Amino acid sequence: MIERAVVIGAGQMGNGIAHTLALASIPVTMVDVSEDALARGRTTIGANLDRQVKKGTIPRDVRDATFARIGASTDLSAAGNADIVIEAASENAGLKFDLFKRLDAIAPPSAILASNTSSISITEIAAKTRRPAQVIGMHFMNPVPVMKLVEIIRGLATSDLTTSTVVDLATHLGKTPVEVRDYPGFVSNRVLMPMINEAAYCVMEGVGTPEAIDTVMTLGMNHPMGPLALADLIGLDTCVSILDVLRDGLGDPKYRACPLLRKYVAAGWLGRKSKRGFYQYD
Repeated sequence: MIERAVVIGAGQMGNGIAHTLALASIPVTMVDVSEDALARGRTTIGANLDRQVKKGTIPRDVRDATFARIGASTDLSAAGNADIVIEAASENAGLKFDLFKRLDAIAPPSAILASNTSSISITEIAAKTRRPAQVIGMHFMNPVPVMKLVEIIRGLATSDLTTSTVVDLATHLGKTPVEVRDYPGFVSNRVLMPMINEAAYCVMEGVGTPEAIDTVMTLGMNHPMGPLALADLIGLDTCVSILDVLRDGLGDPKYRACPLLRKYVAAGWLGRKSKRGFYQYD
């Protein structure tokens, strides 16, 4: 039974996960290294809850009760009384390995340690802890409060009890959990990232403008968002990181990141979060 949660990271995924947990009546604490990041995360949650009120999705009293369930801390010791810790830090293997090693020493022995990683091996993350049976992947989609899917990734040692508890939690959050095996990129990004990468090659080679490519995919393939607009939403740096994991983990050069993607990341053009990627944002 999950009664208390901690989310590591207050960025777009972390604050979205915290929002979703709190809306499902689960008290949650967001942990980040920066007070500014925590303040931005809480501001984003407040704005998103206000949007739900305006749309009539939730009443005002539910909005206020949800926001009151969300705490914030810059200290990992907040995980000391959690039933589940969901890590939503940057898609960097070294960072995640260090976090899980530290969380393992802080969280109660019974706590589940989950990662929102979009590509990194859950088995390898679990090996950094003394509780691999209680480590699992819980990959939410962006934006978390809106998207229904949660990819549930079992590591080699993940127990049936951990898996069933997390599946039940995802269902309680109003999500649709789908279990997949622990392979690089899992299912979602193993299929999605090559499409984004190929779209980037089409831009680099002058086959079409970003607008043209995205229009082909939205109107021609009935995708709700074009691959380049989606890449900007995800973050081009995250896309490159996932492609690197796919290339290294599967040993296939077909997953190598498009040079234009790498150039944009080197320039700081990361997509929506930096106001510029394949498109410019005010």
